[in-house]
Amino acid sequence: MQAVPFSAGRQRPRAVPPAGACDCHVHVYDGRYPAAPGAKLLPPDASARDYRALQRRMGTTRAVLVTPSTYGTDNRCMLDGLAALGPQARGVAVVTGDESDAELQRLHGAGVRGVRLNLSLGVSGTADMLEPLARRIAPLGWHLQLLMAPDLLAAQAGVLRRLPVPLVFDHFGRIAPSAQGQAAHALLLELLQGGRAWIKLSGGYIVSALRTVEDPALDPLAASYLRCAPERVLWGSDWPHATASAGLQPMPDDARQIDRLHDWLRLAAVSPRRVLVDNPQALYGFPPL
Repeated sequence: MQAVPFSAGRQRPRAVPPAGACDCHVHVYDGRYPAAPGAKLLPPDASARDYRALQRRMGTTRAVLVTPSTYGTDNRCMLDGLAALGPQARGVAVVTGDESDAELQRLHGAGVRGVRLNLSLGVSGTADMLEPLARRIAPLGWHLQLLMAPDLLAAQAGVLRRLPVPLVFDHFGRIAPSAQGQAAHALLLELLQGGRAWIKLSGGYIVSALRTVEDPALDPLAASYLRCAPERVLWGSDWPHATASAGLQPMPDDARQIDRLHDWLRLAAVSPRRVLVDNPQALYGFPPL
């Protein structure tokens, strides 16, 4: 196949995803929209059209676009991507919590189904916003997507247990394989098992000491989530891999990311359809196939 922007390799995955497979963590970037002051990641433009090429290569059809840290609380680029991808896409926005009801309804009508609080690389928001944000979005049926360092995650255990919305933890919960069994990992397993949270097997190269999804140390970590609550696990490519564009690790091969997911699914005896189709359909409200 032809090369796809921001993805190494040219081969299709060896493991063919099931019909309706969803990539639950994607960003788009457009230089027409200014970066937020203090943004740490400033990747080149990556469009919905570029991502369509990756979908053809991977064999996925549904996608979840997440407003990246680059834009702070400016969701315009993500919303443009949603409009371009159409009804097979959903969005996760970044908000202050001060938006009007009409603005939140506008976002919902555009396909947004959650908000992200990035306390790792984000330039807006603090842990004090966890409860106010959750209360603000609860009437919409949205979820709260979180990215935070493990020590902060563990410190917020009491708050996270009582929030009135589902929680979604991206990038393996920011748990490194070496931290398996420690307080933050144990808390995530508790929230998953209790039906309070979901976990995205995305950005494995971010938590890997080797900075690659090929790292075998990711296998037991992924399996721990899959065995704990297979009905609460999602997968995402993290395309266009802004951390790779920033030189923090090599550019991933997204076909290999699909294959590595299948390695973890086999290890935990979980079906690909469960993680790639059924779970995203339940969380993001995609129509049944």
